[in-house]
Amino acid sequence: MTLTARFLSATAALALSAGAALADPAVVYDLGGKFDKSFNEAAFGGAERWAQETGGSYRDIEMQSEAQREQALRRLAEGGSNPIVMTGFAFMSVLEQIAADYPDTAFVIIDGVVDEPNVRSVVFTEHEGSYLVGMLAAMASESGVVGFVGGMDIPLIRRFGCGYAQGVVAANPDAQVIINFTGTTPAAWNDPVRGGEITQAQISQGADVVYAAAGGTGVGVLQTAADADILSIGVDSNQNHLHPGQVLTSMLKRVDNAVYDALSAGAEVETGIQVMDLASGGVGWALDEHNESLITDEMRAAMESASNAIAAGDIVVHDYMADSSCPVSGF
Repeated sequence: MTLTARFLSATAALALSAGAALADPAVVYDLGGKFDKSFNEAAFGGAERWAQETGGSYRDIEMQSEAQREQALRRLAEGGSNPIVMTGFAFMSVLEQIAADYPDTAFVIIDGVVDEPNVRSVVFTEHEGSYLVGMLAAMASESGVVGFVGGMDIPLIRRFGCGYAQGVVAANPDAQVIINFTGTTPAAWNDPVRGGEITQAQISQGADVVYAAAGGTGVGVLQTAADADILSIGVDSNQNHLHPGQVLTSMLKRVDNAVYDALSAGAEVETGIQVMDLASGGVGWALDEHNESLITDEMRAAMESASNAIAAGDIVVHDYMADSSCPVSGF
């Protein structure tokens, strides 16, 4: 049974559902909410899977403002939640400040690295998964022009875009990649209207496949693409079902597995850095009944070949976060 906690205001006390056991683990979602159909919802799915399989319960909190991050973590730690899982790099600075105050509490941060003995830092090789969907975009495009709509303009999202562009030109060296970001503040993750406007602008420049790596903003990207009868690519969660036959694929980032594994390990979760890459199934691409008619045998073969080559190290996808440059122009 899921026990949900919400904040009444930025300065109000954390309200925990009645009956929550003090030892319940907890999940704190980033801005955009747990039903963003993307990153946060993947985390929610992992927590729900753990609860259903084990019969356990957990607390979860949907952030309403930046000011609540520290309050959330301290209140949960003081209430006995262990481990405490948080989604998003934006928790890094707060966790760096408070982790040492609760040495008996295990913290798990997804998409960030915090060097404290009681913290597990989970990171993904998003550039590898994005490379694969970039290849698919190039192979599906009829115009030779594809788009990328990123959320907040930060190195992490440029890692998605750079990996995508590398995959595009690997499949079609003559292809053009249009790159835009939604904004420079956290609001960029939850602005589907702006996402739709950017998508429309890319369509006017000839794009007929658009990849969204923008959290809740991506819902607007996928909707606008469907309305214009072009293809889109989802991210994090499998978003193929949102517009069957219009979403070419989704770049899977197995945040659900990261949360499930952390809750399964409980207070004894192993700390340190955990890298979830393509070889370990941490990233990939989605094929199901909603997009199988769009994926040709040639595309499937290309995906299998490229996946095997990346896993074996024969193809090395440039990581923008390791070197803030990109072999494809536009970054």
